[in-house]
Amino acid sequence: MRAAYIRELGPADVIRYGEIPAPVPGPTDVLVAVRATAVDPVDTFVRSGLFPTHLTFPFVVGRDLVGTVAEAGPGVTGFRVGDRVWCNSLGHEGRQGAAAERAVVAADRLYHLPDGVDPDTAVAVVHPAATAYLALFVHGRLRAGETVLVAGAAGNVGSALVTMAARAGARVLATAGPRDAAYCAESGAAEVFDYRGPDLAGTIRGAAPSGVDLYLDTAGVNDLETSVALLARRGRVVLLAGAGTRPVLPAAALYMNDRSVVGFVISHATTDELAEAAGYINDLLGRGALRARRTEILPLSAAGAVHARLERGELHGRRVVLRTDVP
Repeated sequence: MRAAYIRELGPADVIRYGEIPAPVPGPTDVLVAVRATAVDPVDTFVRSGLFPTHLTFPFVVGRDLVGTVAEAGPGVTGFRVGDRVWCNSLGHEGRQGAAAERAVVAADRLYHLPDGVDPDTAVAVVHPAATAYLALFVHGRLRAGETVLVAGAAGNVGSALVTMAARAGARVLATAGPRDAAYCAESGAAEVFDYRGPDLAGTIRGAAPSGVDLYLDTAGVNDLETSVALLARRGRVVLLAGAGTRPVLPAAALYMNDRSVVGFVISHATTDELAEAAGYINDLLGRGALRARRTEILPLSAAGAVHARLERGELHGRRVVLRTDVP
C-alpha cells in the first residue's frame, strides 16, 4: 500500500511517500480502507521527537482517518464490511498512523460516521473537536451557567471550544485577532477581545467582574499570573498548548481561592473518554454544527510539505485534508 511514513525522527523532510507492507488486523481489530486523513500539530511533535512515544519503523504518520471497513477481526462486533467509520487516536503509543491507504484500528477506537455527513468535513474536525470536548467536560468540569474564557478562540480547537461551551449553556468570552472576531461570535462567543489589546486583563475583568469559572488556553501563552488572577473562586485553568513555556506559578492565588491549573493532552485520553467524546461529536456532525473554518484538500503524497507549512505557521484557521484518492 502507499503511505506517508518515516524511518527516523526528524524535520518534515524525513517524511517519505511510497509503498510499504499493508497492515494485518488482529482478532479485535478492524482494517479500514482510508479515504482521508488530516494533519494535526501533534503529528509534527511525534515525527520530530518533541512528544516521545513508542514508534516502530517504518512509522506511518497521522492521527485521524475516515474511511470504510475493509475487514473485521473475528472478535469484533458492531462493524461490518462497507461501514463508514472514523478514528482520531492512531499514531501514538505503538499504534501505526493514519496516513496510508489501509490502517488497522482497534475496534474500541473506531466510530461510525453518521449518515449524510461528508467524510472530508468530518476528518477535518474530529481531532480538535475531541480535544475541545475533553478539555471542557472531563478536565474543565464545565457546568451550565458558568463563564468560560477561550484564549486563541479562532483556532481549530478554540472554535470547537467556543461552539461546545455555548451549546452547553455557558457564557463564552473569547480572545482573538480583530480579523477573527466575527468568526468567534458566529461560533457562539458572547464577547470577543483583541488579544493584543493594551489592557486585555482589565477588559476581561470588566466583562466578568465575578471572575471566570473556566479559562482554556489554546494559544500556548500560559501566563498563569494573569489567567489565575482572572478566575472566580474555584475557577479552573486548562492548558492545552505551549510545551516550551515556563510560567510562574501563583501559589497563593491558587490555594487561597480553591483555584486549580491542569494540563491536558488528548494523547493520554482513555478509550472510554474518547468514545464519550465521539458520541458528542457525532451528534454535532449530524446536526451540521461542526465544520472547519477552511479546508484544503491535497493528495496523501503532500504530507511532508504540509507538516513543514504547519510548523512555519502558514495554516491559520485552515485544516488540510490528505486524500488517498487524489493523484
